[in-house]
Amino acid sequence: MKQASMTDKISPKTAFWRGFRQGLPFFLVIVPFGLLFGVAATEAGLSLMEVMGFTVLVVAGASQFTALQLMTDHAPTVLVVLTSLAVNLRMAMYSASLAPYLGKAGKGRIAMASYLLTDQVFALAAQEYETHPKTSIQTKLAFYLGGCTPVVPLWYIATFAGAWLGAAIPPEFALDFAVPITFLAMIGPALRSLAHVAAAMVSVAGALLLAFMPAGTGLLVAALAAMVTGAQVELWQARRAAR
Repeated sequence: MKQASMTDKISPKTAFWRGFRQGLPFFLVIVPFGLLFGVAATEAGLSLMEVMGFTVLVVAGASQFTALQLMTDHAPTVLVVLTSLAVNLRMAMYSASLAPYLGKAGKGRIAMASYLLTDQVFALAAQEYETHPKTSIQTKLAFYLGGCTPVVPLWYIATFAGAWLGAAIPPEFALDFAVPITFLAMIGPALRSLAHVAAAMVSVAGALLLAFMPAGTGLLVAALAAMVTGAQVELWQARRAAR
């Protein structure tokens, strides 16, 4: 109880700078990830303005890479949109997870938080809110914005730099390491239950087994199978606990 009362007294300013400091290490993956997307997008034929419009409007590296790959493969527009939405479906789950903490912040602030939501910021915010659930909404929002500050602008800047430099970046820099490292770093600590582990294993196995399917559709099937698996494992655990 003593720790909770102390937590309640954290000021929004203190929370903002703590979120900012915790978000800073993500530059190690945000910068090369953004550079890689900028380079890939220009090599795919997009202009600098189109690349930046893509990045500023979407703010979601995974779905941007997915859409870019499908566009390069000349996939139908409907498939590009649906696949990108499916990849970004996790943002809806992130939002549902954060809603109990930020849901009363006001429509304008919620809209801003939704736009700024990224995998990295969600990971920071979810851990912070679980650790300090009794802080005020202003303090929670301040921490959230603090985590966004070094992440989102860096995404813009790195994408611009990659698009501007284009193929001038030598391949030995191996910028593509940022994609798997980012998701491994975020997903690993989140595997806290049997349902999480089962869903992760099914998604990996499904993605590998269905890699032969055209235009990334195998990824959609694997994701659906993983969600069904996770839900079924949770139901099984709930029934077992009820007995």
